[in-house]
Amino acid sequence: MTSVLWLRRDLRRRDHPALLAAHEAGGPVLPLFVADPALVASAGTARLSALHEALRGVHDSYDGALVVRTGRPEEVVPAVVREVGATSVHVSAETTPYGRRRDERVEAALAALADDDGAGSPVPLVRTGSPYAVTPGRVRNGSGDPYKVFTPFSRAWRDHGWRRPADEPAGVRWVRGPDSEPLPGADAEARWASSGASLTGVVDEEHALERWSAFLDDGLASYGTGRDRPDLDATSGLSVHLKYGTVHPRTLLADVAAHPAARTADATRFVTELAWREFYADVLWHSPSSAWADLRPGLSGLAYEDPTQGSTAERFAAWCEGRTGYPFVDAGMRQLLREGWVHNRVRMVVASFLVKDLHVWWPHGARHFMAHLRDGDLASNSHGWQWVAGTGTDASPFFRVFNPVTQGKRFDPDGDYVRRYVPELAHVAGAAAHEPWSVLDGYAEGYPERVVDHAAEREEALRRYSAATA
Repeated sequence: MTSVLWLRRDLRRRDHPALLAAHEAGGPVLPLFVADPALVASAGTARLSALHEALRGVHDSYDGALVVRTGRPEEVVPAVVREVGATSVHVSAETTPYGRRRDERVEAALAALADDDGAGSPVPLVRTGSPYAVTPGRVRNGSGDPYKVFTPFSRAWRDHGWRRPADEPAGVRWVRGPDSEPLPGADAEARWASSGASLTGVVDEEHALERWSAFLDDGLASYGTGRDRPDLDATSGLSVHLKYGTVHPRTLLADVAAHPAARTADATRFVTELAWREFYADVLWHSPSSAWADLRPGLSGLAYEDPTQGSTAERFAAWCEGRTGYPFVDAGMRQLLREGWVHNRVRMVVASFLVKDLHVWWPHGARHFMAHLRDGDLASNSHGWQWVAGTGTDASPFFRVFNPVTQGKRFDPDGDYVRRYVPELAHVAGAAAHEPWSVLDGYAEGYPERVVDHAAEREEALRRYSAATA
């Protein structure tokens, strides 16, 4: 009655329904991670480094029983099942377009399993839980259709509710002995460290829970006012942990509900941010093509510039490297390269700059983000970009153009965030760091001139919008 626990975006031991189901099947459990070449090839150094940390944590918390194999999952998983004589494979349900197709292939391969004499039995792929508090596809409106706008979705999502955190199984018997390969991402972790990158915390279950406990004690009560300030450490910092499942959102929701501040506006705001993550996953579930194409076709005629050609290529490179001449934008893009993470407020500003100041279609920026983010989540990343680009779920989209100077002054009022990531402006005091052109020696340390005039490009973006919707 051996069970295989095939781990993917659930690299933890606590609040793990699939682990509990594997244990309750009655026999020993083999924890397996498959290094899928298709996914490894698409992950940048930052994400592979985080994956290595998360798997190292799983290896330790699973008493060294984790088995790692490389290859196509539809070939590797059945091979491991045969090797250990497993009678079931347990997973957390996957919801991304690629993950769903992959699991269907593995399920078919397991169903076809038989002994050499043809007398064998199919092995079920048992899905229990998912990376979300409410599995995408379950929250629907009164007509049975998916929600297309966040606010009604969030109300229905709260009304739907979620299960309490799963119990941690006691006395799990691990399968010992199968050959295992090295944890993937070790070389990426070394490259990441040697690049001068500044890590923002270890990605594993232990550190996720430590960070969460500290945020509950010191951050939740001021979350509503502090969450938009990139100069402050005022967010939970758990996005990368949610990405790899080193903590489950249901755990967070249960702890918030039990917190003394549970009914405050700050706690409500935090839960709303979790709802955004669930909403975007739900949108992707129903519209898989929206991963890399406009969700709403209304702006299909909008004119964009080619980021591989001429002056636009030079400006796109300046954006990628944090050399646009707009300090708030450049600080964010340099933070991305240095830490593999960017504050959410800054993500919106840099995305707006690319789409509406440089007139580049959003997937070019989204792919750059996915290549460098440690917390790169397909649903949240692509639909966050579309929210800014005006092609996604927002009801009043394109004509909202973020002013990078105004945004910087409002959310980094003393210029501390800019000076942290743009050393050429370290000598510029206070909010003047957002406008080095207004300071006599603002360019003394080599900070670049602005690549475009924001006011002019805003008007150009709105002109293109009018032409596309005329």
